[in-house]
Amino acid sequence: MNPDLVVGVDCSTTAAKAVVWGPEGQSTSSAKVAYELSQPRPGWGEQNAEDWWAAFTGAVRRAVQTVDAARVGAICVTHQRESFVCLDEGGQPIRPAMLWLDGRAVREVEDFGSDDVHRITGKPPNPTPGWYKLLWLARHEPETMARVAKVVDLHGFIVHRLTGEWRTSVASADPLGLVDLASGTYDTGLLEACGLDLSHMASLHAPGEILGTIRDAIADELGLVRGTLVVSGAGDGQAAQLGTGITRPGAAFLNLGSGIVSGTVSEVYSYGREYRTLCAATPGRFSLETFMGGGTFNLTWFVDRFSAVDPRALGLDVSAESILEMAASQLPPGADGLLVLPYWTGALTPYWDHDAKGAIIGLTGMHGKSHVYRGLLEGIAFEQRFLTEGADAVLPDPISRLLVLGGGSRSSVWCQIIADVMQRPVEIVRESESTCLGAGMLAAAAIKLHPDIESAANAMSGIARRHEPQPAAAAQYDRLYRVYREIYPALSPVFRGLAEVLAPDRGSP
Repeated sequence: MNPDLVVGVDCSTTAAKAVVWGPEGQSTSSAKVAYELSQPRPGWGEQNAEDWWAAFTGAVRRAVQTVDAARVGAICVTHQRESFVCLDEGGQPIRPAMLWLDGRAVREVEDFGSDDVHRITGKPPNPTPGWYKLLWLARHEPETMARVAKVVDLHGFIVHRLTGEWRTSVASADPLGLVDLASGTYDTGLLEACGLDLSHMASLHAPGEILGTIRDAIADELGLVRGTLVVSGAGDGQAAQLGTGITRPGAAFLNLGSGIVSGTVSEVYSYGREYRTLCAATPGRFSLETFMGGGTFNLTWFVDRFSAVDPRALGLDVSAESILEMAASQLPPGADGLLVLPYWTGALTPYWDHDAKGAIIGLTGMHGKSHVYRGLLEGIAFEQRFLTEGADAVLPDPISRLLVLGGGSRSSVWCQIIADVMQRPVEIVRESESTCLGAGMLAAAAIKLHPDIESAANAMSGIARRHEPQPAAAAQYDRLYRVYREIYPALSPVFRGLAEVLAPDRGSP
């Protein structure tokens, strides 16, 4: 029997989810195992890398229990980006893994972030890339760096446990901020700055490349046949882009999750503060991404802290968000003069201002919960238009389509607002697990279920529904957008002054 199934595994910030995919992008079975996030101090984020492995093996084992293992030809991993772990000579963690959301390296960004580093890595200076956290470790935990034998991203950690080889995808290691994107190799100067060299790193391989086979004992543990292939994956953002079917310029994905990531493909390398540049899941191409920290997180914050909506008390089998959304849908565009700056977690592209804060502008006595909720939905849409226009300005091909995924894509009201604000059709992808599907596409191409990655993306993706801009609403939003764009420049000095008053020593151990 020739294998006709593959396993894609998404090791996110909260859990590992394994899905068994068929050649047309159909999910045959799936399983999910959660792990804990540790925040020992405000602004820090860590995990036990052994929990990554335990969740990965548990999810895969459960997912393949209901299929004929002989039909599974390959496995591929996508993962939370920028997160990494320091390992000793035996491949064991020396300290907890540091995550993408860890913001402790503020001083290191101030001391080492530069236009030259931006040019090399495609990443504007900010605490997210792993390089700044490695610099923090070199400054505050020199004993840790003295013991380091390997520094690997989550993908490289799992691949080593599966195959015994120190190999990773260039699209997985790149978000660490250690790769020269123009050459696709590690930058030795960046490594040396934090006390590392090439011997400390996993070798780099193109997405979709076969990295080896699962070791016999591990295959037995996972319930897979011996000789199952391990395929080079990509970070979760690049995998999500591939999972929506985007392999060429002209379209962008929009992931409406806790944070909101949008990206488009470019065939040439460029860098700018309006976006961050990464290696795409399609080899030889690049992903230009915008990133907004506050997405559905902002909505959950409002529901939990201020809405006081309890559907159960009303005898309703719906979520509080659904009730607020229904009420918000009755309001006109602009929420009767309420504008929201959605910087609940700071401003990323293009300002990269971690002192920025959220703001609700235009409050009067007539406004209620539904106005604020609609203002939150509209504010995120306004911000995404601003971010997309910034990226669009440097692209040879304009972004004409938006393919939407993530939890927020289930909201028809929000998706219509986005279409109206951005004046572009919004297409909701068929598969909600598009990130995991992107990993499945890479695996499917590797075992020749499809001739190549682009063919796999075309065959395994699809659209569930479409929202067209409504002319009257789009015109009103266009007028409001001109006002919205003035909010951050006007408030920036206020945010900076507030930060100086609070003056926390964010970079100290």
